[in-house]
Amino acid sequence: METIYGNLQGLKPSQLKQLKRLYHQRLPVDCIATPEFSQRLAAISTDIGESVCAYLNRRGQVIRVGVGTPRQTQIPPLELPRYGVGRLSGIRCLSTQVKAEGPNQESLTAMAIQRLDALVVLTLTGEGFERRGGGATGYVRETYLAYLTPQATGKAGEDGQAEELAIANWHVSGPMSLDLLAKQDFLNLVEGLEAEFERQFIAREVDGRSDCALLVGVMTAEIDPEQFEDGLAELARLVDTAGGKVLGTIAQKRSRLHPQTAIGAGKVQELALSAQTLGANLIVFDRDLSPAQVRNLETQIGVRVVDRTEVILDIFAQRAQSGAGKLQVELAQLEYTLPRLTGRGEAMSRLGGGIGTRGPGETKLETERRAISRRIAQLQKQVDRLQAHRSRMRLQRQKQAVPSIAIVGYTNAGKSTLLNTLTSAEIYTADQLFATLDPTTRRCFVPDAQTGDRLAIVLTDTVGFIHELPPSLMDAFRATLEEVSEADALLHVVDLSHPAWQSHIQSVRQILKELPVTPGPSLIVFNKIDCVSSEALAIAREEFPLAAFISARAGLGLETLRQRIGQLVDYAIARE
Repeated sequence: METIYGNLQGLKPSQLKQLKRLYHQRLPVDCIATPEFSQRLAAISTDIGESVCAYLNRRGQVIRVGVGTPRQTQIPPLELPRYGVGRLSGIRCLSTQVKAEGPNQESLTAMAIQRLDALVVLTLTGEGFERRGGGATGYVRETYLAYLTPQATGKAGEDGQAEELAIANWHVSGPMSLDLLAKQDFLNLVEGLEAEFERQFIAREVDGRSDCALLVGVMTAEIDPEQFEDGLAELARLVDTAGGKVLGTIAQKRSRLHPQTAIGAGKVQELALSAQTLGANLIVFDRDLSPAQVRNLETQIGVRVVDRTEVILDIFAQRAQSGAGKLQVELAQLEYTLPRLTGRGEAMSRLGGGIGTRGPGETKLETERRAISRRIAQLQKQVDRLQAHRSRMRLQRQKQAVPSIAIVGYTNAGKSTLLNTLTSAEIYTADQLFATLDPTTRRCFVPDAQTGDRLAIVLTDTVGFIHELPPSLMDAFRATLEEVSEADALLHVVDLSHPAWQSHIQSVRQILKELPVTPGPSLIVFNKIDCVSSEALAIAREEFPLAAFISARAGLGLETLRQRIGQLVDYAIARE
């Protein structure tokens, strides 16, 4: 279909007809632009008084005509015939321009986002004439040729984590005549550029298992700068834990989120350019996005977009080991996916069979939604059975009069390390977020607060908390979180070496408040005291004088902690 894109307001039918006739043109495959086609494009632009863009494929066919600048008429990345950081899109753009100057930053950005083979800018004289037979001449003053050039920056670091990145730059020629432009060997130019792009991106293609991510942070009025920076740093840790590599961060300050894209049109263009120049194949936002926002961003950027919740779900999917953990993760993922399904309506319809089922039928989208809803219902029944099983286990412990202590805290605070140290367990530990997901219960002995004798208790390591824990995870892991609400008391482990430890305490307390059953009394345990300064230690002691201070890995303060646990158990039992 001969569609004309861009701003068509005020155009006459005859002018629209001239624009549609451009689709019938075909250029030689080895020529960037012929003088005849360039003059005709400039003549139409002069007549309507607007910039005009013609997009051609490598066969010389005009595939898109638009009124406006390359930025206003650009092809959405997902509609390009080929798109990837290792090659060009196979499309070139010829654009007219009233000013006698080269392409501006906006046009070059549009070229980079679309990964065009080339951008040709035709500056206009404002006059000219039509020759007999329909030819045009005298409309083009001079031409400029721009194209992307690969440029390698950055080397592998000592840890081997950093990888050489290929950053696409651009080259803009000086002014040249139409004849000189027509003599450029187009095929030789693009083949040479693509060979260089492929050579520089070969390392990334070989190691395609890791996502190269670009982080996006949006600071709104309700977020203070320190909290915003802590959130971005935590998002980087999440991406690293999920197996991705952070290439860079883009931050924006807004009064409120943009309803369509969260960051606004200008920032979307900047983000798309950064993704192309850095070679990112994943965009990660520091906050939850609506399904419509994700679709709009992916359409305009051409790169997969995920939010913070999806990264956390991916980590949980990787780390779940037990059947119960995998079950709860699958439930959380399906509940997250269900509202984000997209389809194409009746084009994807499926007819039923029998009376009452004829007609357009149900769409494939509806079928998928129904299947997912059915699976969610099945998983919820299994989670309910898991919940009942854990309840029976707790009742058995209660009959044996064994006090239970749940270890809670922010992720990576050292909960599993503490359990290993106190009970000689062998739970997997690592300096990562959400290193362990499955709850583990072990027997431990502490001094009785009244008699000093050995008192048997059970310690349960629970899943780590995080700021704004996704509701889907809260619901899916309710069987696990009940270990917290049903425990006689809590050990709230805090990583004192983390700069935002005070914020972590508030986040954990907020999550505990949202539990259906109010948990028992808690003892704050500051961990990793061997990694902090005396000033930080003094601040924590002044703010939390009743807390315990330990280093689970170094074995510092553990005897005092055992005594405090005995006192905590005695207090919890006396309250009942």
